Amino acid sequence: MMDREMEFRMERAGLIQEGDPVRLKEDTASTMAGLMYYYTIRDAVAMSNNTKKRLTNLEGTVKEIREEEGYWTVTVSIHEGESKTPMQACGASN
Repeated sequence: MMDREMEFRMERAGLIQEGDPVRLKEDTASTMAGLMYYYTIRDAVAMSNNTKKRLTNLEGTVKEIREEEGYWTVTVSIHEGESKTPMQACGASN
């Protein structure tokens, strides 16, 4: 079991704080490079870049928020190796 850090781009200040628990929403995009995953901090707080590596857990903790020029970069620590699938983590039943 290990933590995976992922960065998200946030367009508005003050929506979340360092230390806050967050839930993520998974989406997919078909690209020239193949199927990619991208994640949104619920509810529409911030969005990740595309990644080929799918998360195994859709819950994390805000580790850091850095102010950039016109936006904020949010680093979220996600505990990988949880027994929940992404569908179970977002509340869907099998």
